[in-house]
Amino acid sequence: MTASLRAPVQSSVEKWAWAAVVANTVIVLTGGLVRLTGSGLGCPTWPRCTDNSFVPHRELGSHGVIEFGNRMLTYVLVAVVVGTFIAVRRWSGSTREQRRLALVIALGVPFQAVIGGISVLTDLNPWVVSLHLILSMLLVATSILLVFRVRGVASGGLVRAATGRVISMYVVLWVVVYLGTVVTGSGPHAGDAKAPRNGLDPHVMSHVHAASVYVLVVLTALLCFELRKFPEGRLALLLLGVELAQGTIGFVQYFTDLPIALVAAHLVGGAVLIATGTFVLLAVVSSSLAPGTGETSRPARPTRSR
Repeated sequence: MTASLRAPVQSSVEKWAWAAVVANTVIVLTGGLVRLTGSGLGCPTWPRCTDNSFVPHRELGSHGVIEFGNRMLTYVLVAVVVGTFIAVRRWSGSTREQRRLALVIALGVPFQAVIGGISVLTDLNPWVVSLHLILSMLLVATSILLVFRVRGVASGGLVRAATGRVISMYVVLWVVVYLGTVVTGSGPHAGDAKAPRNGLDPHVMSHVHAASVYVLVVLTALLCFELRKFPEGRLALLLLGVELAQGTIGFVQYFTDLPIALVAAHLVGGAVLIATGTFVLLAVVSSSLAPGTGETSRPARPTRSR
């Protein structure tokens, strides 16, 4: 690991970028477990666990341990993103964009911790908790962008319509994820028995969320058909598979009264969905804009014979 920071090469930098993706996904899981076990106020204040201590005491019980453990995992995430930043900075082949992306990811983690602290100080206000999750998803997407940039832009040509389709799909994808947080904010897993809810009907919002999932699946299926003759088509099929798996978990958890294990799996699935969707977006857009022999290249003007 130290060698990958002293004299990093492209492969080691890419591994660090993937580590940032994984670490930001794991923190989504552990944060979700805090909420699902009712431990959101296990440490009732922030940045200390209590008014007099940074660590939980016996009276806080298991909830205090769970919440404090999630806070400690943030330091692991910090170590990963700082390592990623150093690897990118010391890599001789890095670009200004890559260095900026690594900096954004590194600064995003402490900012995310502050939002988490605000959620505790507001007694787990569901809109703040929703923002807390969305910021984690943004860090996952940014880390995927860094992975893609370190790998290098693909070459080739795609139909221009595919670019519009994938952008539409990606916008709907984020709508789906956000509506999922709204459903959570109206449901039973508040993170603490006294935590407020957003006041919306969870059953109505579940149907609204499901409708957005249907739109996403249709757009992705159309994208798969459009890209069937291109290498990017395999990525689109992978995304469709992730969507169907995530949708299946969502339906099962809805009809089984939201068991903790399935809700936790759904949270991780959301991060995987964002990561896969971001990669598909980048692959299609970069390929459609790259020079090549596909349908995006302009034909040369015929020359007149003299």
